[in-house]
Amino acid sequence: MRKRGSFTAAAYSVLFLFVGPWARPSPLRVHPRNPRYFMDSNGKAIYVTGSHTWSNLQDMGTADPPHRFDFEAYLRFLKRYNHNFIRLWRWEAPRWRYRGGAVSYSTPHPWKRTGPGKAKDGKPKFNLNLFNEEYFQRLRRRCLAALRKGIYVSIMLFEGHCVQRAEEGWDYHPFNPENNCNGIDGGRLDYYTLKNPKVLKLQEAYVRKVTDTVNDLDNVLFEICNEAGPYSTEWQYHMIRFVKSYELNKPKRHPVGMTFQYRGGSNKSLFESPADWISPNPEGGFRTAPPPNEGLKVVLNDTDHLWGEGGNSDWVWKSFTRGHNPLFMDRIVELADRTAAWCGRRPVRDIPGAESIRRAMGVTRRLSLEVNMERALPLPRKASSSWCLADPGNWYIVFVPKQGAVQVDLTSEKGSFEVRWIHPVTGVEKKGGFVKGGKKETFKSPFGPPVTLLLLSR
Repeated sequence: MRKRGSFTAAAYSVLFLFVGPWARPSPLRVHPRNPRYFMDSNGKAIYVTGSHTWSNLQDMGTADPPHRFDFEAYLRFLKRYNHNFIRLWRWEAPRWRYRGGAVSYSTPHPWKRTGPGKAKDGKPKFNLNLFNEEYFQRLRRRCLAALRKGIYVSIMLFEGHCVQRAEEGWDYHPFNPENNCNGIDGGRLDYYTLKNPKVLKLQEAYVRKVTDTVNDLDNVLFEICNEAGPYSTEWQYHMIRFVKSYELNKPKRHPVGMTFQYRGGSNKSLFESPADWISPNPEGGFRTAPPPNEGLKVVLNDTDHLWGEGGNSDWVWKSFTRGHNPLFMDRIVELADRTAAWCGRRPVRDIPGAESIRRAMGVTRRLSLEVNMERALPLPRKASSSWCLADPGNWYIVFVPKQGAVQVDLTSEKGSFEVRWIHPVTGVEKKGGFVKGGKKETFKSPFGPPVTLLLLSR
């Protein structure tokens, strides 16, 4: 018989499947009193975390047309792990190839292929004045499907990594003059700058179309561009302001994010941006020892920008206890046999440690729902392990990665706390009685490291 107070990750997954229909997301904005987190329309601080993968909006793979991504299966996968956030990926070119890999394809795209004339891939040229409703209808359907599951969606507006890093990243791009019937030359990397007013006008029309398509939805966020280089800074700042300005006259407004500029970008550019949220690079320790979030931005600490593919469950808890929101770049092998064969470079195998990362993110979210995150502060000096998120007087969450015991400074506390130990991956709990405040208290783990300690005020 299971001890009272002990739960498994599977049990919590069942619980959230039942409560999901009554826990639909409401529009987010940066929490005015704790800008480490978003806030919903009820004033509740919202911690976000989840797995995202490359083909979750456009179908992408080494066949033409690519294997169709099973989005409903993906949402069930996310709910099983108690995740509540995804990046919805954009691919700009219909065809590309990374060094040493097979040719990859993606579809659909935002513009119609009407010709006249053939593009480099042998198909009709893009008409950059005509939108492809199939793309925007799919975008809306997938945001709606995620909304029904209680999942927030960050819509990636542009994607810059492929153009600068793939061997054929620009060759088949719609804004390559050989691929459109409008005489538009985006200029490869100039496409992510403010140099060409004609290109900018078309980009803004596309952004307006995306915004019009999803503005009424409560679970939407925007990301300007994935991993364009530092040459894109002013263009990204402009686009952040453009989205915000355009939504001023719309029924709803949504957070806008800026993510790491690959290669050579600095976190300073992110923190100085007008973005509501950011995803940093490893600079400053975000990969190995995430620094405490000082409240300058909501930080979505994404493995995509720290490793490309990587991470571990300790990193999830270190990010959580330092006031960040961890995201995982996930191959999600079990959904489809070609989903994770990114650009044909790798056999379809899971990222090492992926399962423990997914489960750990779900456990952190479970705890975030159990406590009030509005006053959550990263307080490394409160615990000998240094990994401590707390609302002093109410609760402490302490991650212990290596030691078998941890000391927590409760000298300022006058009341008593319930002691609960949580396995950081499985979520299994053991109660440890009660402790009074007024001194530094040492706690010995019943699990052995790594372990999480939860102290709740009685």
